[in-house]
Order: sequence, then structure tokens, then C-alpha cells
Amino acid sequence: MILGDVETVIGMVEAAVRLKSGYLDVEIAPLGAEMVRLVDKQGHDLLWNGDAAFWTGRAPLLFPIVGRLPNDQLVHGGVIYPMAQHGFARRRVFTLEERTSSSARFALHADEETRKQYPFDFELAVTYTLVEATLTIEAVVSNPGAVPLPASFGFHPAFRWPLPYGGTRADHRLIFEKAEVDPIHRPVGGLLSAAAEPNPAVDAVVEPDDAMFARDALIFLAPRSHHVRFGVPGEPGLEVAFPGMPQLGLWSKPGAPFLCIEPWSGYASPEDAPAEFTRKPGLSLIEPGTSRSFAMAVRWLPDVGR
Repeated sequence: MILGDVETVIGMVEAAVRLKSGYLDVEIAPLGAEMVRLVDKQGHDLLWNGDAAFWTGRAPLLFPIVGRLPNDQLVHGGVIYPMAQHGFARRRVFTLEERTSSSARFALHADEETRKQYPFDFELAVTYTLVEATLTIEAVVSNPGAVPLPASFGFHPAFRWPLPYGGTRADHRLIFEKAEVDPIHRPVGGLLSAAAEPNPAVDAVVEPDDAMFARDALIFLAPRSHHVRFGVPGEPGLEVAFPGMPQLGLWSKPGAPFLCIEPWSGYASPEDAPAEFTRKPGLSLIEPGTSRSFAMAVRWLPDVGR
């Protein structure tokens, strides 16, 4: 099912699945299996609200690509398929397959519409699990087909900037688990630039500001850290953990009151990438009859440490 009219949108909002613990309150919409609310126990909104004045996303799931392909086209076996930035999963309605008091599993399967963009069989299951102050999101991509399945997967959550705990945007810090010293990359025309630039982290700390995002996202192709903390030092904040996710993106728009912390497995096509999709750098090739898991977690913290 594809997003249709206004009534469809209203229906999907009403059908959002809610998970609640003593620390967090989470809502997930069937459209894109996207988290649309993340609220702390005092009622503070921590997730961006999708204001169209800046960006309508909140926490979209990126599949089967992260970033863009050259000319927004997937080329396979000499055939061209249209594929928009970040793929189609965020625009598809998922089926709620299982629900418990602390978890919800959504699923999307290949069909006639997906094959017009992506000529492969796949199954995508996304499970949200809330335990106390930690929300875990796990996506499992399965290959029911007869040939290897080329795919990428990414998370794209946008958090309030500033968070609702005091302090200005300028007071916020991104505190990495480890020192990040490797050069970063940027998108150029949506593709991964071959040029690199110095890492903005100083002693594992990034001080985000508008100028940092004037030339689009910051792309860490091989971060050393497996988690990063976000907030004003000494105030409540968030920790985003991404074990097993080999890339990380940071993105906002100058002046926008959100900051995206994006664990990825895959990235936009490099400027000099081969045309054939299955040769694209950063892809996972999932063998027939097997699956691959991609996961991240968001943990509410009483303070962000430093």
C-alpha cells in the first residue's frame, strides 16, 4: 500500500502503536514503520515534530539504499529502475505483525510496486522494543529469493535541538565513545564526495552549530565509536548506540531546531561509482535463504556526563 489521500494519513496517525515504560513514551506509525513521538516521563518531547517549514521527517527508515544513486536510478543487468533518495520503505505502509506490552513488530514484503524500483525479493521486519529508559530498534532484512540480495539500511532519527532541559543550541555537545580522528566526507549533489575534510571532533567531542551543516551532512565512513551522547553537559540527554552499524551520519539544516544522528550500513553512491547496482560500495549482499540484522538504541540519560 502506498500513501494516498489526507484521510489515509489521518487513519495512519490514529493507528500509531504506542509503547510506554516508566521512563519513555513512544509512538510508531505504520507509514514507514516510523517512530513519530518520543516523550520522557515528564512529558518532554525529544523527537522532532516533522514541521514542514524545515523537514517533514521524524525518524524515517532508509531501505534499500542510504543516500542517493546517480541520477536517482538503480541500474541492474542493463535495466534502469527509478529509485529516489533513501529508498522507498519510508513511503510504504507496513503491516503490524506482532504486539506486546513492550514491543511491536512491523513488516514489509516485496510486491509489484517495489519491483518497479528494486527488482529483488525481500522481507523487511522492524521491531521496536522499549525496556525502561532504552528503546531498541532492530531491522531484519531477509532474502527469500534465489539470488544474492543487495541492500543497505539506515536509521534517520531527528532529535530536538535544543533538547527541552535548559541550555541553548550552542550549549549542546555530541560526546563520542572514542576519539574520532579519521577524515569525514560530505554529499555533493547527493553523492558521496571523494574529497575528505578534517574530523570536527576534539577529544571525542563535537560542538554542533549551523555552519557545520551549511554544506549538508557529515559522513563518518568508519567511526571508531559505538555510541554517542547528545545534550547539554550536566543536563538530561540521550545516548544513541549503534553496534554493528559501520557508518554514521550527522545532519541538520542551518537554523533548524533538530539534529539527526544516523547510524547506517551503507551510504550514497560515490561520485565515481560503477553503474551496476550490485557493485555499489557499501552494499550488503545477503545470500538466498539468509537474513541480516541492523540495530540501534536510544537511551534516555539523567545527564550527558561532561
